[in-house]
Amino acid sequence: MHFPHLLEPLNLGFTTIKNRVLMGSMHVGFEDRHARFDRLAAYFAARARGGVGIMVTGGFSPNREGWFYPFSGKLSTRAEADAHRVIPLAVHAEGGKICLQLLHAGRYSYHPLSVSASAIQSPINPFKPRALSERGIRRQIDDFAHAAALAREAGYDGVEIMGSEGYFINQFTCRRTNRRSDAWGGSVENRTRLPVEILERVRKAVGPDFIVIYRLSMLDLVEGGNTWDEVVYQARAVEKAGATLINTGIGWHEARVPTILTSVPRAAFTFVTERLRKEVSIPVVATNRINRPEVAEELLQRGVCDMVSMARPLLADPEFVAKAASGRADEINTCIACNQACLDHTFSLKTASCLVNPRACRETELVFSPARRPRRVAVVGAGPAGLAFSVESARRGHAVTLFEAASEIGGQFNMAKRIPGKEEFAETLRYFRRQLDLAGVSLKLGTRATVDDLLGFDEVVLATGVKPRVPGIPNIDHPKVLSYVDVLLHEEPVGKAVAIVGAGGIGFDVATYLTHAHSSSLDAKTWLAEWGVDSEVRAPGGVEGVIRQAAPPARKVYLLQRKNEPLGKHLGRTSGWVHRATLKGKNVEMIAGVTYERVDDRGLHITARGKPRLLEVDHVVICAGQEPLRDLHAQLERKGARVRLIGGADVAAELDAKRAIRQATELAATA
Repeated sequence: MHFPHLLEPLNLGFTTIKNRVLMGSMHVGFEDRHARFDRLAAYFAARARGGVGIMVTGGFSPNREGWFYPFSGKLSTRAEADAHRVIPLAVHAEGGKICLQLLHAGRYSYHPLSVSASAIQSPINPFKPRALSERGIRRQIDDFAHAAALAREAGYDGVEIMGSEGYFINQFTCRRTNRRSDAWGGSVENRTRLPVEILERVRKAVGPDFIVIYRLSMLDLVEGGNTWDEVVYQARAVEKAGATLINTGIGWHEARVPTILTSVPRAAFTFVTERLRKEVSIPVVATNRINRPEVAEELLQRGVCDMVSMARPLLADPEFVAKAASGRADEINTCIACNQACLDHTFSLKTASCLVNPRACRETELVFSPARRPRRVAVVGAGPAGLAFSVESARRGHAVTLFEAASEIGGQFNMAKRIPGKEEFAETLRYFRRQLDLAGVSLKLGTRATVDDLLGFDEVVLATGVKPRVPGIPNIDHPKVLSYVDVLLHEEPVGKAVAIVGAGGIGFDVATYLTHAHSSSLDAKTWLAEWGVDSEVRAPGGVEGVIRQAAPPARKVYLLQRKNEPLGKHLGRTSGWVHRATLKGKNVEMIAGVTYERVDDRGLHITARGKPRLLEVDHVVICAGQEPLRDLHAQLERKGARVRLIGGADVAAELDAKRAIRQATELAATA
């Protein structure tokens, strides 16, 4: 058997989960409107069909006070429960199980009705919560029990009680936010009282044959967090109170340690799960950056956990489990933890999707059917857009020939995968290499397509990408000047002092590349040390109070931009702060409002804040944007060819792989 530990059933006594894969909770944007529940049902049904053992929905509040924001997802009435029925029905029809997550946002609620243990405002929320009275706490407990009973009525197999990530229950269990002096605060026994009473009431409401998962914050990653002894106390208490499983929670939303971004090493936080598993007798679930079946299998084999939780990896590939089970792990479309289409969308109140799988959350609208009239299609350029179009078009039955001037596929991803912390991008190229073979695409590497080569095809799709934009800086052709392509793709030697012109995503990537030594950045021990995480959990919350870099910067780097605004302001909503903190830790000098005067043998002359300045650097790296590379387009149109532009050849905007892959996939579905 492939992955025997991962595929082993888990007997819970009253029910059996068919394997050790739990699809973790993730808000996708359908939870807040009943009219979208059909789409939510199709989304979960696809993952159940793909073999997932058990799934957990995005969070639903047990009452209005616990809303994320006004009129967000809630389960407190029978009418709401009736609307949910379509979801477990669809999952059960595919042989799966599903739990509803009960999540009270507490002081993270984005509305003026928010409540918490104490009236302490979150640093990421403008609304200050109201401290609950004894009567108010009792009502919250009642509402959790009532919501769990409604979830059972709706057909769910269980509930997950969200007790981590800094939400309402976690706010009671942690001294950081619980300053109470009554029976609900102070000692760990008092602070654990809320989850215990919620679980006891929930268990009484749903009976003994209903799955109750408790999401326990095992590593708060904030100052004033729980000590390890307090975590163990809480775990034993929730087990005794009736939890069926304990799921791992890592970090609060206000924590200044990344927990799920691509730069986080795989399974980096599973050490706490392994440690806690020895303290309880119910199954324990490991989570965070487990994105390959080999990783999950190894964790289970070593006894780190009893199950693994994966959310975004199943967004990226709903057939993850089925492919692993049938010996097709090389066909899995691996989550690269970029956050661009999932969490960035969620926190912007948009429907989530996936950069590497645009069909995620669009199962009912982005539907592929066999081509009515198969055609001969030429695709020029094997970057992300060209790869996505070629594979999907060939799957529909078209005869696709893919031309690539380079000796390997990947385009801009061949640069991205070289950035420390973005090594996962190589997984996407591994996936596409395999899919090209399976789909029967004729791949011509090292072939620069000409107009004559392309005229014999029924349709031509230009995915030729971009070329670096050359800014109008005097003496720009000086030998000190390199483009980001020279540095990342051609590996041109770079001196010990460097100025980077342009502070968009590419500029930040180049700065990261140049300040890091090129040993593996995915070593968990080194990474944890760099971010100040106490892997022995001796410090409360598991943080040592200060972010420190384990290795000095490889170079002195200046990162410059013309705009007079904070550098990195337009980076990803959930990842930008990590990139800024990383470069700050490497002593990168960031300068805004720059006028570039000239380059000469002495370095780069600039004016900043109205004052002239010379940056005495060995090299100047240009990251000042891109222009579409579409030289063939006009020539083909003059010859009467049917030609389309996709990806960077269509719009050259910060190497936007999310848009490029989505556009290519949508075109392939209809062309």
